[in-house]
Amino acid sequence: MRRFFSTNIQGNEIVLDAEESRHLSQVLRLQIDDQIEVVNGLGELFVCKISSINKKGTLLTITDRKKASSPQNQLWMAVAPTKNINRWEWFLEKATEIGIGRISPIICKNSERKHLKIDRQLRILKEAMKQSKQLYLPQLDELMPYDELLKQADAKEKYIAHCYDGEKPLLKEVHQKAEKALILIGPEGDFDLNEVDQAKERDFQEISLSESRLRTETAAIVACHTINLLDA
Repeated sequence: MRRFFSTNIQGNEIVLDAEESRHLSQVLRLQIDDQIEVVNGLGELFVCKISSINKKGTLLTITDRKKASSPQNQLWMAVAPTKNINRWEWFLEKATEIGIGRISPIICKNSERKHLKIDRQLRILKEAMKQSKQLYLPQLDELMPYDELLKQADAKEKYIAHCYDGEKPLLKEVHQKAEKALILIGPEGDFDLNEVDQAKERDFQEISLSESRLRTETAAIVACHTINLLDA
Protein backbone atom coordinates (compact mmCIF):
# COMPACT_ATOMS: atom_id res chain seq x y z
CA MET A 1 0.00 0.00 0.00
CA ARG A 2 1.37 3.42 -0.98
CA ARG A 3 2.39 5.70 1.89
CA PHE A 4 2.03 9.49 2.09
CA PHE A 5 2.73 12.24 4.64
CA SER A 6 0.34 14.77 6.13
CA THR A 7 -0.25 16.68 9.34
CA ASN A 8 -3.55 18.14 8.09
CA ILE A 9 -5.78 15.74 10.05
CA GLN A 10 -9.21 16.73 11.31
CA GLY A 11 -11.56 14.19 12.81
CA ASN A 12 -11.94 11.35 10.32
CA GLU A 13 -10.45 13.21 7.36
CA ILE A 14 -6.98 13.98 6.05
CA VAL A 15 -5.99 16.45 3.35
CA LEU A 16 -2.78 15.87 1.39
CA ASP A 17 -0.84 18.97 0.35
CA ALA A 18 -0.25 19.92 -3.29
CA GLU A 19 3.05 18.06 -3.59
CA GLU A 20 1.69 14.79 -2.20
CA SER A 21 -1.53 15.21 -4.23
CA ARG A 22 0.41 15.59 -7.48
CA HIS A 23 2.41 12.47 -6.71
CA LEU A 24 -0.76 10.54 -5.90
CA SER A 25 -2.67 11.55 -9.02
CA GLN A 26 -0.09 12.28 -11.70
CA VAL A 27 2.75 9.88 -10.85
CA LEU A 28 0.98 6.93 -9.24
CA ARG A 29 -2.36 7.58 -10.99
CA LEU A 30 -4.38 6.43 -8.00
CA GLN A 31 -8.17 6.70 -8.17
CA ILE A 32 -11.10 7.54 -5.90
CA ASP A 33 -11.80 4.69 -3.42
CA ASP A 34 -8.22 3.37 -3.66
CA GLN A 35 -6.64 2.70 -0.26
CA ILE A 36 -3.40 4.33 0.90
CA GLU A 37 -1.46 4.84 4.14
CA VAL A 38 -0.66 8.22 5.69
CA VAL A 39 1.88 9.01 8.41
CA ASN A 40 2.06 12.25 10.38
CA GLY A 41 5.64 11.93 11.63
CA LEU A 42 4.41 11.76 15.23
CA GLY A 43 4.15 8.00 15.55
CA GLU A 44 0.71 7.53 13.97
CA LEU A 45 -0.30 5.59 10.86
CA PHE A 46 -3.65 6.03 9.12
CA VAL A 47 -5.21 3.69 6.60
CA CYS A 48 -7.35 5.83 4.29
CA LYS A 49 -9.68 5.71 1.32
CA ILE A 50 -9.36 8.38 -1.36
CA SER A 51 -12.55 10.48 -1.30
CA SER A 52 -11.69 13.17 -3.85
CA ILE A 53 -8.64 14.05 -5.89
CA ASN A 54 -7.46 17.58 -6.48
CA LYS A 55 -3.97 18.69 -7.44
CA LYS A 56 -4.11 21.32 -4.70
CA GLY A 57 -5.36 19.05 -1.91
CA THR A 58 -6.60 15.46 -2.03
CA LEU A 59 -9.26 14.51 0.54
CA LEU A 60 -8.97 11.17 2.35
CA THR A 61 -11.29 9.34 4.73
CA ILE A 62 -9.65 7.44 7.60
CA THR A 63 -10.68 3.79 7.87
CA ASP A 64 -8.15 2.61 10.47
CA ARG A 65 -5.56 4.09 12.85
CA LYS A 66 -2.43 2.66 14.42
CA LYS A 67 0.18 4.04 16.83
CA ALA A 68 3.86 3.22 17.13
CA SER A 69 4.59 0.55 19.71
CA SER A 70 7.63 2.46 21.05
CA PRO A 71 8.48 6.15 21.62
CA GLN A 72 10.58 8.19 19.25
CA ASN A 73 14.28 7.46 19.09
CA GLN A 74 16.16 9.72 21.53
CA LEU A 75 19.41 9.99 19.59
CA TRP A 76 20.42 13.59 18.86
CA MET A 77 23.26 14.17 16.41
CA ALA A 78 24.99 17.47 15.74
CA VAL A 79 26.96 17.18 12.52
CA ALA A 80 28.94 19.66 10.41
CA PRO A 81 27.50 19.38 6.86
CA THR A 82 29.92 18.20 4.21
CA LYS A 83 31.18 20.39 1.36
CA ASN A 84 29.66 17.89 -1.07
CA ILE A 85 25.92 18.32 -0.52
CA ASN A 86 25.19 14.81 -1.83
CA ARG A 87 27.10 13.29 1.08
CA TRP A 88 25.14 15.37 3.58
CA GLU A 89 21.83 14.42 2.01
CA TRP A 90 22.91 10.76 2.03
CA PHE A 91 23.46 11.05 5.79
CA LEU A 92 20.00 12.61 6.29
CA GLU A 93 18.38 9.80 4.33
CA LYS A 94 20.21 6.91 5.96
CA ALA A 95 19.99 8.26 9.51
CA THR A 96 16.22 8.58 9.10
CA GLU A 97 15.97 5.03 7.78
CA ILE A 98 18.00 3.68 10.72
CA GLY A 99 16.18 5.80 13.31
CA ILE A 100 17.13 9.15 14.85
CA GLY A 101 15.32 11.70 16.99
CA ARG A 102 17.01 15.01 16.17
CA ILE A 103 19.53 16.35 13.68
CA SER A 104 21.38 19.64 14.24
CA PRO A 105 23.60 20.87 11.39
CA ILE A 106 26.46 22.90 12.90
CA ILE A 107 29.01 25.42 11.64
CA CYS A 108 32.52 24.81 13.00
CA LYS A 109 35.81 26.64 12.50
CA ASN A 110 36.86 24.23 9.73
CA SER A 111 33.43 23.96 8.08
CA GLU A 112 33.36 24.29 4.30
CA ARG A 113 29.56 24.41 3.99
CA LYS A 114 27.75 27.24 5.74
CA HIS A 115 24.41 27.28 3.91
CA LEU A 116 21.63 24.67 3.67
CA LYS A 117 18.10 24.65 2.27
CA ILE A 118 15.79 23.56 5.08
CA ASP A 119 12.87 22.73 2.75
CA ARG A 120 14.93 20.35 0.65
CA GLN A 121 16.31 18.63 3.74
CA LEU A 122 12.81 18.14 5.14
CA ARG A 123 11.67 16.58 1.86
CA ILE A 124 14.53 14.10 2.09
CA LEU A 125 13.62 13.22 5.69
CA LYS A 126 9.94 12.71 4.81
CA GLU A 127 10.71 10.52 1.81
CA ALA A 128 13.16 8.44 3.84
CA MET A 129 10.62 8.07 6.64
CA LYS A 130 7.92 6.86 4.25
CA GLN A 131 10.25 4.54 2.30
CA SER A 132 11.65 2.88 5.44
CA LYS A 133 8.23 2.66 7.13
CA GLN A 134 9.37 4.70 10.10
CA LEU A 135 6.52 6.42 11.96
CA TYR A 136 8.53 9.31 13.41
CA LEU A 137 9.97 12.27 11.51
CA PRO A 138 13.27 13.44 13.02
CA GLN A 139 13.43 16.99 14.33
CA LEU A 140 15.61 19.00 11.97
CA ASP A 141 17.18 22.22 13.24
CA GLU A 142 18.33 25.19 11.22
CA LEU A 143 22.07 25.37 10.61
CA MET A 144 23.58 26.88 13.75
CA PRO A 145 27.00 27.95 15.09
CA TYR A 146 28.87 25.36 17.14
CA ASP A 147 28.77 27.61 20.22
CA GLU A 148 24.98 27.82 20.03
CA LEU A 149 24.68 24.04 19.87
CA LEU A 150 26.80 23.67 23.00
CA LYS A 151 24.47 26.04 24.86
CA GLN A 152 21.50 23.81 23.98
CA ALA A 153 23.20 20.54 24.91
CA ASP A 154 20.92 19.08 27.58
CA ALA A 155 21.23 15.35 26.86
CA LYS A 156 22.15 12.98 29.69
CA GLU A 157 24.97 11.49 27.61
CA LYS A 158 27.14 13.87 25.59
CA TYR A 159 29.92 12.72 23.29
CA ILE A 160 32.36 14.29 20.84
CA ALA A 161 34.08 12.19 18.17
CA HIS A 162 37.35 13.53 16.73
CA CYS A 163 40.60 12.28 15.20
CA TYR A 164 43.13 13.69 17.68
CA ASP A 165 45.32 11.27 19.64
CA GLY A 166 44.43 10.35 23.18
CA GLU A 167 42.56 7.84 25.29
CA LYS A 168 39.14 7.58 23.70
CA PRO A 169 36.83 4.64 24.41
CA LEU A 170 34.62 3.30 21.66
CA LEU A 171 31.05 4.62 21.70
CA LYS A 172 29.72 1.09 22.17
CA GLU A 173 31.70 0.78 25.42
CA VAL A 174 30.25 3.85 27.14
CA HIS A 175 26.65 4.34 25.95
CA GLN A 176 23.98 3.29 28.42
CA LYS A 177 20.96 1.68 26.79
CA ALA A 178 17.89 3.91 26.34
CA GLU A 179 19.58 7.06 27.62
CA LYS A 180 19.24 10.23 25.54
CA ALA A 181 22.55 10.81 23.79
CA LEU A 182 23.98 13.79 21.90
CA ILE A 183 26.90 13.07 19.59
CA LEU A 184 29.05 15.75 17.92
CA ILE A 185 30.61 14.98 14.53
CA GLY A 186 32.95 17.57 13.01
CA PRO A 187 33.66 18.74 9.45
CA GLU A 188 36.07 17.18 6.95
CA GLY A 189 38.94 19.11 8.56
CA ASP A 190 37.88 17.85 12.01
CA PHE A 191 37.06 19.97 15.02
CA ASP A 192 39.51 22.68 16.02
CA LEU A 193 41.34 21.77 19.26
CA ASN A 194 39.67 24.73 20.95
CA GLU A 195 36.28 23.32 19.97
CA VAL A 196 37.20 19.99 21.56
CA ASP A 197 38.20 21.82 24.74
CA GLN A 198 34.92 23.78 24.72
CA ALA A 199 32.97 20.53 24.53
CA LYS A 200 34.99 18.95 27.34
CA GLU A 201 34.30 21.99 29.52
CA ARG A 202 30.61 21.27 29.03
CA ASP A 203 31.03 17.63 30.11
CA PHE A 204 31.23 16.04 26.67
CA GLN A 205 33.15 12.79 26.67
CA GLU A 206 35.70 12.14 23.93
CA ILE A 207 34.99 8.94 22.01
CA SER A 208 36.18 6.88 19.08
CA LEU A 209 33.89 5.31 16.50
CA SER A 210 36.38 3.09 14.70
CA GLU A 211 40.06 2.29 14.33
CA SER A 212 39.74 3.67 10.80
CA ARG A 213 39.62 7.36 9.91
CA LEU A 214 36.08 7.95 8.71
CA ARG A 215 34.54 10.61 6.51
CA THR A 216 32.15 12.97 8.28
CA GLU A 217 29.00 11.36 6.89
CA THR A 218 30.35 7.84 7.48
CA ALA A 219 31.23 8.64 11.08
CA ALA A 220 27.74 10.04 11.63
CA ILE A 221 26.10 6.90 10.27
CA VAL A 222 28.39 4.61 12.31
CA ALA A 223 27.40 6.54 15.45
CA CYS A 224 23.72 6.37 14.56
CA HIS A 225 23.85 2.65 13.84
CA THR A 226 25.86 1.91 17.00
CA ILE A 227 23.31 3.62 19.26
CA ASN A 228 20.40 1.89 17.56
CA LEU A 229 22.03 -1.53 17.93
CA LEU A 230 22.77 -0.92 21.60
CA ASP A 231 19.25 0.36 22.30
CA ALA A 232 17.48 -2.46 20.45
